[in-house]
Amino acid sequence: MGTHESLISSEISTKSEEAESQNTFTVSQTVFGVLHLIISLGLILATDVVLSKFFSAASIQFPSALFGMFCIFSALVVLDCTVPSAAMALMKFFEPAFVFIQRWLPLFYVPSLVVLPLSIKDIPAAAGVKIGFIIVGGWLATLCVAGFTALAIRKAVKTEMIDAEPMEKPSPFSSIEVWAWTGILLISLFVAFFNPTALGTHARTCLPFLLASNVLGYMLGSWLPSSVKKVFHPIICCTLSADLTALAFGYLSKLGFEPLLGYYLTNASSNPGAGDILNAFLGSVILSFAFSMFKQRKLIKRHAAEIFTSVIVSTVFSLYSTALVGRLVGLEPSLTVSILPRCITLALALSIISFFEGAISSLTAAVVVVTGLVGANFVQATLDKLRFRDPIARGIATASSAHGLGTAALSAKEPEALPFCAIAYALNGIFGTTLCSIPVVRQSLLAIVG
Repeated sequence: MGTHESLISSEISTKSEEAESQNTFTVSQTVFGVLHLIISLGLILATDVVLSKFFSAASIQFPSALFGMFCIFSALVVLDCTVPSAAMALMKFFEPAFVFIQRWLPLFYVPSLVVLPLSIKDIPAAAGVKIGFIIVGGWLATLCVAGFTALAIRKAVKTEMIDAEPMEKPSPFSSIEVWAWTGILLISLFVAFFNPTALGTHARTCLPFLLASNVLGYMLGSWLPSSVKKVFHPIICCTLSADLTALAFGYLSKLGFEPLLGYYLTNASSNPGAGDILNAFLGSVILSFAFSMFKQRKLIKRHAAEIFTSVIVSTVFSLYSTALVGRLVGLEPSLTVSILPRCITLALALSIISFFEGAISSLTAAVVVVTGLVGANFVQATLDKLRFRDPIARGIATASSAHGLGTAALSAKEPEALPFCAIAYALNGIFGTTLCSIPVVRQSLLAIVG
């Protein structure tokens, strides 16, 4: 009897030790994973900061992150040709950072949408309607031109489509994350209401609850049914969440809605708001595109003709069709010139209008943002209706017509399209800037504008 009891006791002890060992291993694995993420993400952020400072000191107007993206992609390709194991090791090392950025990708493009009410408030209603028509119609037309050109070139050069490399989809949000951000929202709202400068300034005090409202809005949007998300993207839910929170708090605290939006995005590193924190990741987001491009390097090389040709054609079409339609609907020349780069990423769009006298930079920024918003919200449903099935056509059409916001929206659901979005997004801006820097091209655009 005693021997039997001792055997049972021994088994229980063994199982207890195994469970304890397993728990210890899980904890150490989690700690290692967090450290790996912090280091890999920190290196990408540091690279972005260094490149940005170098370009600023050298007075280079080209976006430093785009340059960095191409450099990282080129380095990985060279390593893959010479020391493949080194390229794979680098990919594995930076994978946690890439997965983190991909999971939160749409969130980093939201700040410009949240403060959109400040950008469009001075635009006359009549002009606003005409501009709205050009934005929506132009987005759809550019998307069609880019997508159908890619398919036509593929057919002309007889390139057979092969499957893209599988891309890992972001993990769903957990209930712990939701409750944690809800707690941050409620506590920081309470503190800000009773002491608006508890953290030194209004912007810093409002930062936690405005950031939490963005995050919770994105989480809520990601849980919507797929059929709803095709016409009401999580980006919209995320934007509305922050705007409604700012509106409610501004009303209750008597601070007002517009000042709250000013606290959300201050554009001052010494006094950042929630939008500034999210914007700080944008350069790193673009750098991370290099890793997804490398994963699909074989497909990019195989379909280079259709990628480059469709981007060039769609960029030319976007610029000249905007000039023509602006004149046809009777839009003021200064307004038409300001919206010419509507399909080009904001940093390069502002660079483009600097070539034209009388252009309004605030209007350019607003139009670029709204174009991205339209694309983000309707791109997936539109691509499905047009029967663009493969990730190349879908990615090129999306990025060529709705730049970064469209890229973020589509790749959140279709990560295999991200590399083609990224390369089209970059080439679109580069080619558009190069084109408008040529005096003859500028004169021809101005002649059409009138």
